Amino acid sequence: MARQMQDGLAEEVHIDLEQADLIGDLVCPADAMGVVLFAHGSGSGRHSSRNRFVAGELQQAGLATLLLDLLTEQEESIDQHTGHLRFDIGLLADRLVAAMEWIAQQPMTSTLPVGLFGASTGGGAALVAAAQRPEGVKAVVSRGGRPDLAGEALAQVRAATLLIVGGDDPVVVKLNREAFRELSSPDKDLAVIPGASHLFEEPGALEEVAHLAAQWFQRYLSSHKEK
Repeated sequence: MARQMQDGLAEEVHIDLEQADLIGDLVCPADAMGVVLFAHGSGSGRHSSRNRFVAGELQQAGLATLLLDLLTEQEESIDQHTGHLRFDIGLLADRLVAAMEWIAQQPMTSTLPVGLFGASTGGGAALVAAAQRPEGVKAVVSRGGRPDLAGEALAQVRAATLLIVGGDDPVVVKLNREAFRELSSPDKDLAVIPGASHLFEEPGALEEVAHLAAQWFQRYLSSHKEK
């Protein structure tokens, strides 16, 4: 099944794991320089309007995107009542790694370097996955993320990492500054967008996130693309 997403044709894909069947939307522009796997945050999934907007901008910048539900429908239903699975960073990171392995097996994406885009708790999961697969992840961008949830894995991250936070989100700014100091990546940056809140709902805020993310992925994925 396929449907239109921005300028690219989104193909619905299924990643079968031992204990879960994950569903995602894959868009692969012609001559893509890399593929960005999205790690959604608390109670969110591949239908997130904010992440779909960012994905569309990345596609315009020449990047393939995979928006993936890291929880099954049944797990989402349970999580709506308990809220514990969205904070199970180990589980989310393991599923990101499984998705990366799937990406490496697909003809359209097997030669493309991989980047991870994490939002909220997905930011922590993306960094743990990057630490687990230092050769497989070339760049990470976190939007309003919780990199602090990556814990000791921060010291093992080698991927180029950009943390983006809203200036009007003081608690998350503080957590990101602390996590930034723990990050061992040789290429890292922290961008604070003035006047932006946690969800970047202010005029122009999400556009700035997409612009910064596109620049970061273009810089660090294009240099790793197989010739």
